[in-house]
Amino acid sequence: MKIAVLGAGAWGTALAVALCAHHATMLWARDPARLAALARRRENPYLPGIAIPPSVELGADLGEAVRGRELLIAAVPTVGLRALLEGLAARTDERGLLWACKGFELSTSRLPHEVAAEILPRWGRVGALSGPSFALEVAHGLPAALAVASRDTAFAHEAAAALHHPPLRIYSSGDVIGVEMGGALKNIIAIAAGICDGLGLGANARAALITRGLAEMARLGVRMGGEPDTFMGLTGLGDLVLTATGELSRNRTVGLRIAAGAPVERVVAELGHVAEGVPSARAARELARRHGVDMPITEAVCAVLFEGRAPMAAVQALLARETRAE
Repeated sequence: MKIAVLGAGAWGTALAVALCAHHATMLWARDPARLAALARRRENPYLPGIAIPPSVELGADLGEAVRGRELLIAAVPTVGLRALLEGLAARTDERGLLWACKGFELSTSRLPHEVAAEILPRWGRVGALSGPSFALEVAHGLPAALAVASRDTAFAHEAAAALHHPPLRIYSSGDVIGVEMGGALKNIIAIAAGICDGLGLGANARAALITRGLAEMARLGVRMGGEPDTFMGLTGLGDLVLTATGELSRNRTVGLRIAAGAPVERVVAELGHVAEGVPSARAARELARRHGVDMPITEAVCAVLFEGRAPMAAVQALLARETRAE
C-alpha cells in the first residue's frame, strides 16, 4: 500500500520507520528547513539513534506528498490537526485517512473526529489510530498493539489489516468516541500520576490514582457516547497504564517536574515535545461540568496547573473527600 505519514515529529517519524518495510511510505514535514535536516542526517533529533531508512521518501509539499497515496496518516499534534485537514480539503475523498493525535482541540474542546467532520464532511473513510505506544519503542521495532477506530467498520478492518505487521499488532474498533476520549483523558491522569510519584507517595497511592482515574475517564467517555468496554481495552486502560507509569511519558514528566516545584509554564516550555494533557485538562473539566460528571482527579490537576494550588494541597483535598461505594 502507498502510505503518506503527515507530520515528521517523533510519532510520525516512528510510524514511517515502522511501516516502510511493508509499504511505500512518504514522510511529510511542514517546515522545509526541518525536512532538509531530516534528508541530510536521515535521523530525527526526537528519536536519537534511529536511522530513517532510504526507502522512506521525504517531502515538504503536501500536494506532492499525498498524490497517489491510498492511506494518509495525520501524525501532527491535535493543535495542528485543523490546519492540516484544511490543506487536504481540496483533495480527493476516496483515499483513507487516519489521525494519530490524542486530545481536544484547544479553541473548541472538540475531539479529532469532530474537527475532521467539520473540515472534511465528504470524506467517509476516516478514523483514529490510537493505543499505548511510545514513539521511541515503535521506532526501535519493539512490539506494540494499537487500534484503528472508524464508524465505517469496513474501513477500520481494512486499515487495521494493512498496518498489521509484526511487531505492530493492530485491532479494529467502531467506537471512535470511546477511543478518542481514552486517548485524551489518560494524559490528564498521567500528569496526576507524575505528581504522585514526584511527591514520593508510593506505589499504593499510584495504583489507587490510576484505578480511580480510569473510573472517571469512563464516566465522562460513556456520557459523551463512548462504549464502556472501550475503556477496558488498549485505548483506555492500556494507554493509561503506559502513560501514567512509563519513563518516556511526557505527561508523567510534567507531573514529576511540577511536584519538584517547577512552574507549569517553564515545564511546558522546556519539555521540547507537546504534552497534550495540559490543554486537555481544561477541556475535560469544562465537558465534565457541562455534562454533570464528577471528575475529582481532573479537577485537582486543573487546580494545580491553572489556579496555583500546591500539589500536596491538591492531594490532601482528594484524600479528604467523603467516602462512597466504589
